[in-house]
Formats: sequence, structure tokens, C-alpha cells
Amino acid sequence: MVNIGNSWDSILADEFKSPYYLQLREFLKREYATQTIYPDMYDIFNALKYTAYEDVKAVIIGQDPYHGEGQAHGLCFSVKRGIAPPPSLQNIFKELQNDVGFRIPNNGELTDWTKQGVLLLNAVLTVRAGQANSHRGKGWEKLTDAVIRKLNEREKPIVFMLWGRNAKEKQALITNSHHLVLTAAHPSPLSAYNGFFGCRHFSTANDFLKYTGQQPIDWSVSDK
Repeated sequence: MVNIGNSWDSILADEFKSPYYLQLREFLKREYATQTIYPDMYDIFNALKYTAYEDVKAVIIGQDPYHGEGQAHGLCFSVKRGIAPPPSLQNIFKELQNDVGFRIPNNGELTDWTKQGVLLLNAVLTVRAGQANSHRGKGWEKLTDAVIRKLNEREKPIVFMLWGRNAKEKQALITNSHHLVLTAAHPSPLSAYNGFFGCRHFSTANDFLKYTGQQPIDWSVSDK
């Protein structure tokens, strides 16, 4: 069974025993045995492994993992060292540069953010190679809905950054008024100019964290 290695294990224990998840697990066994699936099976839950429940200060929700070879490693929008940042991540870096004076790094690995309480969660956690959204509707959405519901119960305020249609579907789950919900277009080249560029979500998130007595996020990404 799943072993995340932190507080998420107990928080999501009922989900991992539920019929929908057991069905999803059987589906994934077949997929990994017969298809090329991303990310590596040991990286599927990295978003939860890297950022424990009690440490979450900000949540960025993506659609599903990158479907190119070597890109996905369990954190939305992030790519492993040595992999060129895809267009969506390049646009995120451009917005950061305009918003907070971000220095463009030589890589696209966002683990520096996860260590500060940024949960980089895709709505769907696996994908077939070359087939975006191919694991949509298989059960992952129910699990990630449960993650959002549990975060919604938190008393300490959280910033939710929802970019694009898939992420905005989670907005209905965030009902506690002490959280901040920011929405924008997806940063992909197809939609970034329709409301992602200029959204200033990164500075807005930090203003909110400071207002609620929390340490702001250092959005810089160290060169690797």
C-alpha cells in the first residue's frame, strides 16, 4: 500500500482503503505493466512526500503530469534537473520575473518551493507517454479532492493558486473564508496571455502570508 512517510498517511488512510482507490490501483498496475507511464511509480506521491499537511502554506494545482520522457517527477509544473523547462514553466518564470523580480534559473526543478510549504499538486497524478489527460476520470480526482478538503479544514490560512479549468474545478471544495483563493488562466502558451500574465499571484500570496503572520515564500529557484 501507499507509504508517503509523513502526516498524509494517517490523514488519507481511509482514501487509500476505499473501493475507488483500490480500483485505481489495479488500473495503474496494468498501465505500468503494459504502457509507458509518467512519472516513475516511486515518484507519484512526491508532492505529498515533500510537503507534509501541517507545513502547507500555498497550493498550486496543475492538470496532470508532463507526458514527455524524463520530465515528470511528481510535482506539478516542475521538471528534473537537466530537463529543459517546458513552455508552461517558462511562462511561470516570466510572470515571476515581472511580479517579484525573479531571476531565471538554469533549471526547472521546484523542490526549493516544496521545502517552504508549497504543495505542487496535480489534479491527476499519472499519465501515458505522449497522451495528456489520458488518466483523467480514473479515480485520481477523488483522491486529490480529498487532499483539498482536508486542507480546507485547516485553521491556519492557506493560499490556493488555481490556474486553468482543471484547477478551477477544485474551487468549490475551498469553503473556509480564512483561506485565499487566487484564479487565473493556465500558463500554457495557448492561454497565458488570457489572464495568467499579469495575475501577480506570487506577490499576492506573499502579502497574504505576511498578513496572516506567516513567513512569505522565497520564490527563487537555485541553479543546479
